[in-house]
Amino acid sequence: MQKANFGVMGLGVMGHMLALNMERNGFRVAGYDLDPAKVATFGEEGKTKNLVACDSLESFLKTLEHPRRILIMVPAGKPIESAINSLKTQLSKGDLLIDGGNTYFQDTELRSRELDLMGINYIGTGVSGGEQGALWGPSIMPGGQLQAWDLVKPVFEAIAAKVDGEPCVAYMGPRGAGHYVKMVHNGIEYGDMQLIAETYDLLHRGLDLTNPELHGVFTDWNKGDLESYLIEITADIFSRYDQQTNKAIVDLILDEAAQKGTGKWTSQNSFDLGAPIPTINAAVESRIISSLKDERMTASGLLVGPKAQIKGDKTQNIAFIRDALYTAKICSYAQGFAMLRMASKEYDYDLNYSEIARIWRGGCIIRARFLNDIRDAFKRNNGLTNLMVDPEFSAKMNRGQAALRSVVSMAAESGIPALAFSSALAYYDAYRSDRLPANLTQAQRDYFGAHTYRRLDKEGIFHTEWN
Repeated sequence: MQKANFGVMGLGVMGHMLALNMERNGFRVAGYDLDPAKVATFGEEGKTKNLVACDSLESFLKTLEHPRRILIMVPAGKPIESAINSLKTQLSKGDLLIDGGNTYFQDTELRSRELDLMGINYIGTGVSGGEQGALWGPSIMPGGQLQAWDLVKPVFEAIAAKVDGEPCVAYMGPRGAGHYVKMVHNGIEYGDMQLIAETYDLLHRGLDLTNPELHGVFTDWNKGDLESYLIEITADIFSRYDQQTNKAIVDLILDEAAQKGTGKWTSQNSFDLGAPIPTINAAVESRIISSLKDERMTASGLLVGPKAQIKGDKTQNIAFIRDALYTAKICSYAQGFAMLRMASKEYDYDLNYSEIARIWRGGCIIRARFLNDIRDAFKRNNGLTNLMVDPEFSAKMNRGQAALRSVVSMAAESGIPALAFSSALAYYDAYRSDRLPANLTQAQRDYFGAHTYRRLDKEGIFHTEWN
């Protein structure tokens, strides 16, 4: 029997779509799942495609050519742990395991070291793009041994999204680097989505725009600097109506935003690193606040505030909101890339930020036109401390900061919550300040805890007997 070039373990939506993508690109793919129904469906497709359905782990492993390359597409946590444990004792030295789920990068670090000692190649890879991305071309972020990357490179380059003829995949670095980059990608995604949600709130509640008008605004914005996948689908959402009620579907959806954990992991790790990412944190907190639906309903009848109405010229205000959204997005991406820089140093990943921006231009959820500009900024200087101090981006920030201030003011005066917009502006102002009130904070710490302080006019560490 002809051996399969690649194996996929876990034939859920993502695993199934990636297998079809590989097959379409000329690879013979073996598939295995604990669910017999999924294996049967895969087998039916194998009648007309170069797919091999395996109903046991033993047959799955025998079907693969050596060195065996196995992509595991199961949920993070106990499922991926169980899958790896079932495989690792049956593999040969030089075989390759790939975890394609959203695994926490520290778990990938531990597994990478363990499997490396066994002679097994291991890649933790982030895959972004959802179901359609998996089928037609995702953005792929692999991390692991260099020899492991060499084993998978031709397959991943074949199935990845293409922008300007370049595949949206690159080697991220050793061990957990791939899953780390994917985690921060998802954190940036949280920030992006929250900024768009707040924009919607300002336009809809504040300016009383109808859904057709919102569709027109976002469609128009998607033709300029804001061109991106998220702006594109937002425009589409406002044009979709429920057939039974003839109401816009977006108006029928309960205002509770769920999360799977990657955004929260980004926030948690930012504190470990000492990386300020207030806009991403605000997005995580906004989702948590949205989940307090019953509490918010009660509070709405008790707590007062201004009417949600933005005053002034509507056309001009829409322009302000557009410019503020673009400026705040730069702040959010700047925070994400600054966090990557700190993590690269802390975990010895040696990340290439220009390459990260390049592979995010297609296939992934945060793909956007201005990632070309981010790629170019890090091409000019891969050691850039913060995206906002790149000459081109500092010029963009200087132009857009007035609109951002106007929009934060609009939100405050009309009682519309704008955690992400407000945090982006505060981040910008804090980062550009050569003097912050932290001197008072440090004085307080020294007063109650003798934590000492440094001085502007003298070298050394000092303490004052305040009382």
